[in-house]
Amino acid sequence: MNGIELNRPQAPINRASHAVVTVLGVLLGISSIDHGVFEMMQGNHPTPGNLIKAQGPGHMWSVWTQGSEPAFTLVHNFLLTGALATLAGLLLVLWSLRFFSRRQGAAGFLLLSVFSYVVGGGLAQLYLFLLNWLVATRLRSSLAFWRWILPPLLRRILRRCWPWTLAATVLFFLTALWISGIGFFPGLPSHRAVLYRILLVLGAGILVALFLSVASAFAADVDARQTACGQAPVASPQA
Repeated sequence: MNGIELNRPQAPINRASHAVVTVLGVLLGISSIDHGVFEMMQGNHPTPGNLIKAQGPGHMWSVWTQGSEPAFTLVHNFLLTGALATLAGLLLVLWSLRFFSRRQGAAGFLLLSVFSYVVGGGLAQLYLFLLNWLVATRLRSSLAFWRWILPPLLRRILRRCWPWTLAATVLFFLTALWISGIGFFPGLPSHRAVLYRILLVLGAGILVALFLSVASAFAADVDARQTACGQAPVASPQA
C-alpha cells in the first residue's frame, strides 16, 4: 500500500495560478537583487543596526539623497548582507521559473523568501512573499472553496482577466521599484513628498491588481478543471 501511495501521480497543476506565482516570484527576486546591489555599493562597512537603508545617502543620480529602500538584516555588514540579498534574489528567480511545480515548490519559495527578508532583501516585500506562498500552496488543489464562493457568472467574467491584471501588477511593481530607487521618472516631479504619495498609490495598485489576478486565476483554473472532467465550465457550484 505504501508503495502504491508513493507512486501515485500528482494532481494536475492549476496553470493560471502557476503563472501568477511565477511572475510575482520573479518580481520579488528582482527586488531582492535591487536591494542587494545598493547595499553592496555601500562597501565593507558595518550597518547601523538591524533596520537599514539599502541605498546609502549622497548619490546625485537619485532623488533620495538621504538614502532609501528600507530593509531588515541580521548581517551587520553592508557588503556581506548585499551579497546575500543578491544571492537570495537570484535563487528566488530560479526557483520561481523552475521549481514551483514540484511537490515542495511552495515550501522552498517560503524558505528563500524568509532568507531574502533577513539578509536585506527589503521590508515592503513581506506581505507579497506571504501572499505568493499562500497561492503557491493551492497549485494542485481542486479549488473547491473557490468553486463554491465564485458563482458561475462571476467566474465566466473573471477567468479572462488574469493576464491583464497580472500585467498591471508587473507594471505597477517595476514602476514602484524604479521610483523607490532612483526617483526620477518621465513626467513626474522630483519632489520627494509627491513621490512618496505616488509610491503609496502604486503600492495600493499592486495589491488590488494582485488580488484580482489571484481571484481571476482561480476562476480560470476552476473552469479548466471542470472542463477536464467533462463538465460545463459554468456549471453550478453544487454540481
